[in-house]
Amino acid sequence: MTGKSCSISENLAQIRENIERAKPKSGQSVRIMAVTKTQDIATVNRAIAAGVDLLGENRVQEFLSKCAGYEQAEVHFIGGLQTNKVRQIAQYVSMVHSVDSVKLATEINSQAAKVGKVMDVLIQVNIANEGTKNGADVGALGELAEQVSEMANLRLRGLMAIPPFGDSVRYFPKMQSLYEDLRGKYEGIDTLSLGMSDDYEAAVAHGATIVRVGSALFGARSALFGARA
Repeated sequence: MTGKSCSISENLAQIRENIERAKPKSGQSVRIMAVTKTQDIATVNRAIAAGVDLLGENRVQEFLSKCAGYEQAEVHFIGGLQTNKVRQIAQYVSMVHSVDSVKLATEINSQAAKVGKVMDVLIQVNIANEGTKNGADVGALGELAEQVSEMANLRLRGLMAIPPFGDSVRYFPKMQSLYEDLRGKYEGIDTLSLGMSDDYEAAVAHGATIVRVGSALFGARSALFGARA
């Protein structure tokens, strides 16, 4: 079991073992993302030294305050993103997981063009239609995907979701189905970002290619933050 009593390297080894056991078929590629929210630079760098090569950032200002001190690793932005913050991260991240509107996609496209890159993006789906969460409605997914796919400086790679805590597994088959439908319509769809520390094994069993782990890797966060990852 992963947790605070184990080192990051031990936790990472256990997560990898759990993922291998959960894969429904051989050859499925699953990347482990270290969710760095509330973690200091030294802790993140210990994870990188242990073998983590993908970081997930939730908050623009926190990321900008720490990124210069990070060792070499790929960074994705996974949190809710305001359009007026896009320009601050465009040059630093290689993928945005939280595209949920044409307005946000258009701004990412514009800022990516300004820094001379094509930004990989995922559409975030509000799979349980929760009023407190970001994400595109399932019914709007097709139209949003079509518009994103036509933007010159975006590359649509797949989907992301954050299902309800404690009931997430119920929504994994639907996310898997939506992902497979998208793969059938567009070239280059290869990423399903699904699953966190409490449910990543079930997510892998339903086709996740990126799992976003925080407490399973770093240990439990303080109750002060109350955040799931």
